[in-house]
Parts: sequence; C-alpha cells; structure tokens
Amino acid sequence: MFHRLTPLASSLVLVIACAGTKPAPAPPANEGPSTQPADVIGAHSLAPAQKAARVSKYPESKKGDVVDDLHGTKIADPYRWLEDADAADTTAWVAAQNELTFGWLKKNAVREPMKARLTELWNYERYAPPFIEGKGKDRRTYYWKNDGLQNQAVLYVVDADEKDARVLLDPNTLSKDGTIALSGMAISDDGKLMAYALSSGGSDWMDWHVKDIATGTDKADLVQWSKFSGASWTPDNKGFFYSRYPEPEKGADLEQANYYHKVYYHVVGEAQDKDQLVFEDKENKTWGFAGAVTEDGKYLIISVWEGTDRRNRVYFKELTKKEDPVQKLFDAFDASYGFVSNVGTTFYIHTDKDAPRQRLVSVDVKGLKAPEPKLHEIIAQQPKEKIEAVSMIGGGFLVKKLSNAHDVVEFYNLKGKKLRDLPFPSIGTSGGFAGKSKDTETYYSFTSFTYPTVIYRLDLSSGVSTLWKQPVVKFDPNAFETRQVFYKSKDGTEIPMFVVHKKGLPYDGNNPTYLYGYGGFNISLTPAFSPALVAWLERGGVYAQPSLRGGGEFGEEWHEAGMLKKKQNVFDDFSSAARWLVDQKITVPSKLGIGGGSNGGLLVGASLTQHPELFGAGVAMVGVMDMLRFHKFTIGHAWVNEYGSSDDEAMLPTLLSYSPLHSLKKGTKYPPTLITTADHDDRVVPAHSFKYAAAMQDAQGGDAPVLIRIDVKAGHGAGKPTTKVIEEAADRWTFLLAALGAEPMPPL
Repeated sequence: MFHRLTPLASSLVLVIACAGTKPAPAPPANEGPSTQPADVIGAHSLAPAQKAARVSKYPESKKGDVVDDLHGTKIADPYRWLEDADAADTTAWVAAQNELTFGWLKKNAVREPMKARLTELWNYERYAPPFIEGKGKDRRTYYWKNDGLQNQAVLYVVDADEKDARVLLDPNTLSKDGTIALSGMAISDDGKLMAYALSSGGSDWMDWHVKDIATGTDKADLVQWSKFSGASWTPDNKGFFYSRYPEPEKGADLEQANYYHKVYYHVVGEAQDKDQLVFEDKENKTWGFAGAVTEDGKYLIISVWEGTDRRNRVYFKELTKKEDPVQKLFDAFDASYGFVSNVGTTFYIHTDKDAPRQRLVSVDVKGLKAPEPKLHEIIAQQPKEKIEAVSMIGGGFLVKKLSNAHDVVEFYNLKGKKLRDLPFPSIGTSGGFAGKSKDTETYYSFTSFTYPTVIYRLDLSSGVSTLWKQPVVKFDPNAFETRQVFYKSKDGTEIPMFVVHKKGLPYDGNNPTYLYGYGGFNISLTPAFSPALVAWLERGGVYAQPSLRGGGEFGEEWHEAGMLKKKQNVFDDFSSAARWLVDQKITVPSKLGIGGGSNGGLLVGASLTQHPELFGAGVAMVGVMDMLRFHKFTIGHAWVNEYGSSDDEAMLPTLLSYSPLHSLKKGTKYPPTLITTADHDDRVVPAHSFKYAAAMQDAQGGDAPVLIRIDVKAGHGAGKPTTKVIEEAADRWTFLLAALGAEPMPPL
C-alpha cells in the first residue's frame, strides 16, 4: 500500500488517521460519491410540489439565553442546550424531529422503489485488493470480501499451499445490526498473529484484540481507549506499538475533548496496564503520534501530527538500542514528511518541502547531528501533476500521481529513473499496491464513476496486469458518460469538474442535478464507483463533482488557497460551479441540489446561507455548522490548523462571515433542506446539526421544509453497515427527487 506517516483525511469525512510504514489494506468501501450578480442566474422559484410541502409546525426548539462574549463581540447561542446529547430535552427533541422527517419520507411513493433498486444495485460481490504477509509456512494471502448485502466485509485468508480461502474475521457475527466494524489491523512479521481493532456504533474509539491466524482463535488481550491509531509489530513478534488517549470521564467518551495522545508498546499476553509508554509530549496536548516499525525491523518511526495539518514532524528510535532516546529527524511543522522506506541508514521521504506538488528525497540518518538534515532529491516535483503517494516495492518505487484529479501510476528505479507507466482502462482512481520492497507481485484496484471496482494482479518485474476479480453489477455502464469540464471561479481561477449523466441527455435546463463537493483538508475528490450514484443517474439525474480549492488535487498551494482566511474561495468555487451548470442549460436553480459531508456539510450549510436563491435543495451531512465552538468537542481542536479558531480575535470575523449557524437570517426563503447526522458521531458531534436545524427551522421564511434525519447507533460514516448506507441513500434521493420537482412532494 502507499505509505504515508502524515495525518490524512477521508474524501467525504474529516479524519485524523495516521498510516504507518506497513498499513493493512482496508475493506471494500460501501460507497465510492462568493457572490456574483443575481441576474446571472435569475430569480429562484420553487416548484409547485415544493410549495405544497409547507410545514405547519416544527417540533419545539426552545430558546435559551446563553450569550458569549468573544473579544468584545456578544454572540447569542440560544440552542446551546442541544449540545448535551444525553439530556432528556435533547432526546425528546431528537425523537420529535425524527418522527417528522421519517413520517414525511414514508409518504413519498418513490422511497420504497428507490430502496429496492439500491438494494439490488448493492447486491454484488465486492473485493479489496489482496495483500501477502508472513514467512515460510505462515506466508498467507489475505483479502476482504462482501458477498453483496453483508453489513460488514469479511476478512478471508488463503494458507500457504492451499487454494481455498477460509474466513479469518467476520465482523457481522459480532452484532445483530452490523454496527461493530473492524477499524484497524496488522499482521506480525512471522505471519502467526494479527492485531485487530473494533469500533462500535460508528465511534472513533478502537479496542485492539489479538488473533492466532492458524487457529482463528482470539487471545485474551484487550487494549482500550485507542483512537487515530494503527498497530505495528516488533520484529520479534512479541508485541506491537499503538497510540491512545487517556481514558475519558465516565459517560463523556463521545463529547469530551481528546488531548495528550501517546505511543505505547503492548506485549501479547499481558494486561494493558503493563503496557510500556514509548513516547509522549506533556508540553503539547494537541499533538498526535503514530509509531510504525520499518520493514527491516531496525527502527521505530514516529510521525508527529497536529490536527489535520499536512505538516508533520518525524522522529525515530533504533529498536536495537533500547536505552537510546528518540531522535528527531524533522523537528518543525514546516512541511509534510511521509516515511516511505529505508535501505540501512538511508531513509526515503515523500515530502512537499520546497515542492508544493511533492517530491521524493532521501536522507542519511547515520550519526545525525545537524539541525536540518541534508535532503537528496530522487524524484523531482512535477510541472503540473501532484505526486500523491510513493511506495518502495518490487526493487524500486511505485509512484501515484494526480493529473487533473485522476490517477496516473508510474514505476521508477531506486535512483529515480522512470521505467514505465501502468496503463488504466479510463480516467479513474487506483488503490492497493500493498507489498514489501523485494516483492515480485502485488494487487491493485481501479474504479471510476460508472466503472465498478476491478481488482488486478500486477507482475512487478514485467509490469503486466492480469484480471483477478471483476464485479457484476445489475446496470449498464455503457448507458452513461463522464466528461471533465473546466470553469472559472469568481476570481478567475480555473476549476475542473466531472459531470456524469445518461448518454445523449439533452441540455434543456430540465435535469435534476446533484452538485457534490468537499473543498478542504488537502483531500482530493477523484472518480469512484457508487451504487447510489447509479440509482440517481438512472432517474435522469446529473452528477457534478468539482475539484474545489482547499482540496489536494493540485498540491499544497491549492489546499492553502481554500483554508483559514481564504476559506471563502471554496464557497465561491462551489457557487461558480452551480452557475456554470445553469449557464450550460444542464439545469436551472430550482432543479439544482447540493450535497456534502463533514467539511462538505459545512460547504452546503455556508452555500445555502450565502446563496439561497441559487439552489433548489440542499443535503448537509454530518456537517461542521458552528464555527465558533467546533474546537471544544472531541477531536475538533485538530481542525484549528484548517479553519482557525474563535479564540483568535483575528480569525473571528472570518469565521462569523461564513459559519452556517451564525449566517442564517430570519425571514429568508431557504430552499428545501435535509440535514443528516448520527447520535454516535464523536468526530463532528451531532450538536452541530442539531443547532443548525433548530435555527434554520426558526429562520425559514418560505414554504420549503427544513428536516433533520438523525441516525441511531451510527457515527461519522466509517464502518457504517450496508443496511444503513442503503437506507440513508434512499432517503437522500427521495428527498432530492421530491424537492427538485422530479417526483411529487407529499404534504408534511
């Protein structure tokens, strides 16, 4: 797998995930997907069906008298009480809102047929690329597979000299509703043991266990209060490194801020209270640490991260010198430094130091004393493409680049000379490529919007790919087309956007369109297959996915152009995409829906408040809606590098200018809006969505409904059971089809 020690984020959610030098491949995914003159887009109008859906009375959202004084500015927070998710008033409010929302959804004639079609589309075998671990008779091939409608993918293993696979771990047997998910795993070097982590109800908290691979039985080990962590075994196979936070106060595990991340070493067979503290920093409570052992077993690499900032520090420790302290290799948050691999004392680093589109360098750590180690360039920054990831495999480097938001994969030797390209069937996204430096084979995946994920085996010596698994999905991919267009944002910046729809679709302004975006945290949105998207396209819908600034599609300069005081660029890029779709007569405002999750939920919330006339509907999923208090909950403090903080007087005006909760204006005619969240979301706590929904319902001056859908026993999105994914997708399309006038909207 491509190796990176820097903090990463998921494409649809805000994630703090620290990848080690040998991260295990993940299970197959369940899914894949400011102002200009008003006369540019004309007056916003609601379809007759939308007007008929006026809500006569929303559930009561009482107003408190909380007022904050931020640097001399008085700011009311009347719905502060909704931050207490377990309070009786909050649970009653949640029940009443769900009764309204699900009651209305059930009235829609399209909901059950949509759910049935989505179930049919999802019912196909899905695989993740296999990976090979272990030595001798314990060298085995592993892969994830979902038969179709299983809530969680199952981990299979093929033993040495065997052809048939056996089940090693089936998370579906751990809970009746599929809400216990595998959230991490690592195989010991000798291939005898597997450390694996489980998360419950969508929470980020992880419990680590140890399994004997030959027998499939679990040992007694239990490691708790781990979060944003992998596991990495020592070469003696006696134990593994992991990261954790202090145990939170009883009952506060889903809300309490997480500080003082630490690296520990757990010896198999011993109780957790005997685990050895390997590294901590008592002076920097917001720093996080990821420990990973190098392939040769000689070093522990510790990546130091703060929030979701791509800039990190890298420390290391020689494992054979137990008494030696941890050494600092890169000790400034001045760039991203991703440890790739090493040959002796030569470390290979994937970095954006003096290269915003990234490059590969080497550094010799022998006798390291200089405050700034000397970097030797192996693969230079590319003129236009971003070097997205690098791994050492097959005796050289496998390099994945982003070219206008789609993948290009190339092979280089250890001196940085390009050897060949890896051909793909179309524009799309690749994954996998797990393996060690001298492996001669690997597996990878390829996908695109209407190209279900295919798995290939790659011979690393010849560069020849052979098909391993190709899914059979009940739809005709040839019925659709994807094109990439370019449009100009408000300030003239050219933005690429993918547009997907049925072949031959007329551009007559009559097409329901779903504009989806993210725009943050250096995350790149690339083409990926989703059964949910197929269901939308089949009903004549258009899907548009722009590469907004704030993302990682074109390197760090692109990211920085959409963060902190430049965050407004993201919203301008999004509204400009909407205007382009209208100008091209693909759609009209009343038929244009927008969607996004997490940071993308913020995007939707800000866009609806800034341009209510431009959109026909909005779906804001697990969004960051309160930009003044996000840093006070769980891991929210980690996003200060991206957004800034209301604790900083200089940032307060910027945050207030777009904070969805604080930008709502009483009496404004907002378009139909569906807000979604989950009661176990301990990353973007549900209070964001609760408060925004209450405030928007109160502010709504038009007939359009403002609904909130609150899932139970679910979190931010990772590990969500297939049944819940299908239900949520069915409800999202049901809402949008009705709101955009493509289906009748029943009364509320």
